[in-house]
Amino acid sequence: MSKDSARTGHANEPERLEGRQSSPHRVVIIGSGFGGLFTAQALRKAPVEITLVAKTTHHLFQPLLYQVATGILSEGEIAPTTREVLSRQENAQVVLGDVTTIDVAAKTVTSQLLGRTTVHPYDSLVVAAGAGQSYFGNDQFATHAPGMKSIDDALELRGRIFGMFELAEGSTDPADIERLLTFVVVGAGPTGVEMAGQIAELSRRTLRRDFRSIDPTKARVILLDAAPAVLPPFGERLGAKAADKLEKIGVEVQLGAKVVNVDATGIDVEDSDGTRRRIDSVCKVWAAGVAASPLGKQLAEQTGAGIDRAGRVEVLPDLTLPGHPEIYVIGDMMSLNRLPGVAQVAIQGGRHAAKEIRAWVAGKQTGHPFKYNDKGSMATISRFSAVAKIGNIQFSGFFAWLVWLAVHLVYIIGFKHRLTTLLHWTVSFIGRGRSERTVTQQQIFARAALERLGENFAPSLPPKAGDAPSWTGAARSQVPPQPNATGSGSREPSRV
Repeated sequence: MSKDSARTGHANEPERLEGRQSSPHRVVIIGSGFGGLFTAQALRKAPVEITLVAKTTHHLFQPLLYQVATGILSEGEIAPTTREVLSRQENAQVVLGDVTTIDVAAKTVTSQLLGRTTVHPYDSLVVAAGAGQSYFGNDQFATHAPGMKSIDDALELRGRIFGMFELAEGSTDPADIERLLTFVVVGAGPTGVEMAGQIAELSRRTLRRDFRSIDPTKARVILLDAAPAVLPPFGERLGAKAADKLEKIGVEVQLGAKVVNVDATGIDVEDSDGTRRRIDSVCKVWAAGVAASPLGKQLAEQTGAGIDRAGRVEVLPDLTLPGHPEIYVIGDMMSLNRLPGVAQVAIQGGRHAAKEIRAWVAGKQTGHPFKYNDKGSMATISRFSAVAKIGNIQFSGFFAWLVWLAVHLVYIIGFKHRLTTLLHWTVSFIGRGRSERTVTQQQIFARAALERLGENFAPSLPPKAGDAPSWTGAARSQVPPQPNATGSGSREPSRV
């Protein structure tokens, strides 16, 4: 083994050094999140051919999804189209498709879109497929407690949250009004804290004068977590400050409470002393736990890399896989030195992978270890209030909130998105209005409709010219007939 191989952990590093003559060097990037997009942009001037494959057409600024769900921002402001972002980068092409297979031996990536299969060969592969919501083995909870990982999730939650007030307004049953106006957020991490805080502000400021039969300020907002503290990564001091502020704005913080069941009308929890109780609530939000893309398991099986409990791939110090220096795994999919699943890890990982690829193409030494520069953690609790931890410095309140605003504006892609975001923040935080309050039935019930189509449902285009347009193709024939909306088998009422 050469000196370089010993340092990087790659037994086949000499073969890699001999294989640099291919031109153009083909780089396939899986995922359009922070990791994938910043990798592509960092390769702008490199003599490579980039193919970015993603199952959505946009780059999602996930930390602000909760503001889409609570009507502060539109989805377009936090999710610019990937093609627009990379439109001036001539060495990059964007392909819409869901990656189903990575063949490490053949060096190919296979994606599918509406029944069409495409194979993408690569010389270097960057896997940045991100993570989804984890329900800790209880995936059935998702039907009644959507997560916060996609635009679809945020729009569905927006429909549910605003819909609860509308339904309560039309009800004359006090018990019904109470369960409709009880909002439960599961998970006291940054997403859960921010979500609970915004629902409380929505009920107590934005909607307080908009209804005649109900008092929106009486809505209950409950933040649950099995952990003994709020915001554990921020430390005991900031966690206590966050919990105190949440209580002051009307959020009931219930810690040491483990969720054991979720259904259409409520949630069952088990307290730390073993007692069980039920909270009647129609609108629940799941903000606890993440699970890496299943592509991680494929890579682990083919390369011998380990995977952790969340499905993240255990990478070498240079973010590559054992015996495969051409494959980089970054962002929420990688496990290295207990690094957190935050945007900065993905951004810096993408830039590191790009730097290594440029060095490889130029015939320079590769295998340099990834060095993460921790730029701190922040979470907003309510307007004018946030907590922040930057190195050993901890601060909270208005100044932390201003820092939070500035940092998030910087990382929103595109000047026009920064401008409109700033305008909407001004309306929401200085005034009491929210510009994105429009909701539709489709937002709320689309997930239920897709679930009823069954696991075999797979959208497809017409097989040949002249056929009637269809977005479901032959999949409909595989789905058993379903009762209509008024039949006993309909699940729609429970989805409100």
